[in-house]
Amino acid sequence: MRDQEQDATGTDHRDDGGGDTRLKRSVTGRLLFLFILGDVLGAGVYALVGEIAGEVGGAVWLPMLVALVLAMLTAASYAELVTKYPRAGGSAVFAQRAFRSPLISFLVGYCMLAAGVTSAAGLSLAFGGDYLGVFLDVPAAPAAIVFLVLVALLNARGIKESVQANVVMTVIEVSGLVLVVVLGALVLGRGDGEIGRVTEFPEGVSVTSGVLAAALFAYYSFVGFEVSANVAEEVRDVRRVYPRALFGALLVAGVVYLLVGLAATTVLAPDELAGSSGPLLEVVRAADVGVPDRLFSAVALIAVANGALLTMIMASRLVFGMAEQGLLPRPLARVLPERRTPWVAIVVTTLVAIALTLTGDLGDLANTVVLLLLVVFLSTNIAVLVLRNDRIEADHFRVWAVVPVLAIGSCLLLLWQQEAGIWLRAGILLAVGAVLYLLAQAPWWRSTAVPAAADGDRTPTAS
Repeated sequence: MRDQEQDATGTDHRDDGGGDTRLKRSVTGRLLFLFILGDVLGAGVYALVGEIAGEVGGAVWLPMLVALVLAMLTAASYAELVTKYPRAGGSAVFAQRAFRSPLISFLVGYCMLAAGVTSAAGLSLAFGGDYLGVFLDVPAAPAAIVFLVLVALLNARGIKESVQANVVMTVIEVSGLVLVVVLGALVLGRGDGEIGRVTEFPEGVSVTSGVLAAALFAYYSFVGFEVSANVAEEVRDVRRVYPRALFGALLVAGVVYLLVGLAATTVLAPDELAGSSGPLLEVVRAADVGVPDRLFSAVALIAVANGALLTMIMASRLVFGMAEQGLLPRPLARVLPERRTPWVAIVVTTLVAIALTLTGDLGDLANTVVLLLLVVFLSTNIAVLVLRNDRIEADHFRVWAVVPVLAIGSCLLLLWQQEAGIWLRAGILLAVGAVLYLLAQAPWWRSTAVPAAADGDRTPTAS
């Protein structure tokens, strides 16, 4: 049976291969590719190259490659489930289908939420570090708090303004990474670089343990692709284009990251990279080709701001949606009457992010994000195997059964590498989620209405 019905003009009158939907299918394969690439190619690498160099010395490219392979394993599970069930909702929907447990579905969605807020907290610290230091000599923590407040104000103004800002910032942040690669080639070409450093590890550090520890940081740079599952219902011919866009975007991002890693350690010694919260700025300075510090720092700050804005948009809308469904206390679904943005969710997620900035440095927060997302990925990889018996008529992407098994193993391996402090922070966040879930089930919370007269249309759209 065909998945589509078209008239003589080729107009799709049914579902474009994804089932009936109330959403407009306006995302083409090319736009989906750019969406995923923009999510993956982000701010993490601007700040975390130094953290990776601190673990593996000059071999920054190796944990990048390992992280890419591990991310591709889980991406294959997403490709199968998204093309099999092309519905908005992503990992939480897959968990509900596979495990038939509202609690598990809630925890998966909440882990996505907690990871987004924690990521924004880490990026705010990166924003307040050496890149901002080129312009202002201020402590990182206060700068991070002010930055998060500014992000919240833009978020509250409206999704339209936020997305428009994101398009411009994505182009700028990618240009900064390309510049680093070009500078590395120029330095090597004039004979100043040391290509031999890319195979050197710190003395006394096991290659295996060093690479696995650094792969946790590198993995943070690749997460983001899972967000694409939430737009599946708006993609044209989703069953055909989603796997191509997903794998293509990850491969392009992987190549860029590998080249950035090679360029950074060719130009600069690993200990100099590790000692800076703005490692790519140090690379630009060492290249000494006339690129102003202020120019590149501005590019890096825009990249970090873009990453934080995207994650806070996702987190606040996820809180709003879960409150609308009764999974979180109903007051979290309140919106501004004119802007129609979820102001309570924005305020709460911003306050949590501010609190998290006081609990650790960028490396700790990045690892916490990875831990939370590994829980999500573990659920999705298991869901692929559980749902193999659920047959559907439409053709869809199907991965070899061994791939999700390997993906499960990769998630467990990376979880095993996490330190006790990271588990503690993630555990506290999950405990808060469990309390909120129980509160949301209480009759007195369920009876709390969000007055239409006060809040207007509760749809969180731009004005």
